[in-house]
Amino acid sequence: MSTRVQNSELDPTIAARLKRDADGLVCAVVQSRAGEVLMVGWMDDEALHRTLTTGRGTYWSRSRREYWVKGDTSGHVQHVHEVRLDCDGDAILLTVDQEGPACHTGTRTCFDADVLLADS
Repeated sequence: MSTRVQNSELDPTIAARLKRDADGLVCAVVQSRAGEVLMVGWMDDEALHRTLTTGRGTYWSRSRREYWVKGDTSGHVQHVHEVRLDCDGDAILLTVDQEGPACHTGTRTCFDADVLLADS
C-alpha cells in the first residue's frame, strides 16, 4: 500500500490556490479531448504533482487509501494533455486521451448508466 505523502513537491504557487476538503483532497473531473466527461477522481497535492510531472492521471483512492495511476493495472491509460484549476480552486479538470474504458465497470465513461433528467 502506498502511504499518503505529507510533504509533496507540488509547486507552492499551485498548492496555495487549492481548496481541499477535510481529508486534504480536491475533486478531479476527467474529460476526453472531445469534451466527454469520463470519470471523477480525487487528488491530494502529491497526486496532482505526479500527474503534472508524468503526464499520467494519478489519483488518491479513498477506499484503498493509496495512490493509483490510471491504467497501471487495467492497461486503460490516461495520457494527460491539459490540467486546469476552477475559479474557486476546489476542483481540477483534466483533459486526457483515454486508452480503453475509463470506468472500472468496463464502460467508456462512468456517466452512462443512470440518466436522472433528460430533455424530452
